[in-house]
Amino acid sequence: MSTTQSERLRELLEPLIASQGLDLEEIAVDSVGRRRVLSVVVDSDTGADLDRIADVSRALSAKLDETDAMGEGEYTLEVGTPGAERSLTQHRHYVRATDRLVRFQLHEGGELVARILAVDEDGLDLEVPGVKGRRPTTRRLPFGDIDKARVQVEFNRKDTKNDSQTEHDNKTEEEEA
Repeated sequence: MSTTQSERLRELLEPLIASQGLDLEEIAVDSVGRRRVLSVVVDSDTGADLDRIADVSRALSAKLDETDAMGEGEYTLEVGTPGAERSLTQHRHYVRATDRLVRFQLHEGGELVARILAVDEDGLDLEVPGVKGRRPTTRRLPFGDIDKARVQVEFNRKDTKNDSQTEHDNKTEEEEA
């Protein structure tokens, strides 16, 4: 997609997406055979459920139909969210990834996998998992030290908040017995 077309589409669609309470994350136009596919990725601090995605998809489709932003010819509009293993490129992405496990590629080389505890204007407070039975440690990581960052999918994470609540509930039941 040419920069001019990308900028035009962003200028056209971003206000409409913002009016739906979402952020425009990415726009891409790809050729698939004879057809073109316009992919739009949206997100918000509270996430985007299927109803919100459907609403914004209808609004974008109507807006694109009334303009010539996609030019002549057929195209398919796809609207979705960034996905589970999203790249973190903007401050709001890091805020949204608070309490998530992230793989960081560092400018000075090397890699770090840690959980984001807090985000401020200068960087991140992280919890680095312990190795071989050691306790986790905390670390400060300035944004300037980060080359790339990507959220990691966790399948077996223990939810310590729920575990604490379960222990409390069990103690209460034992006390009542």
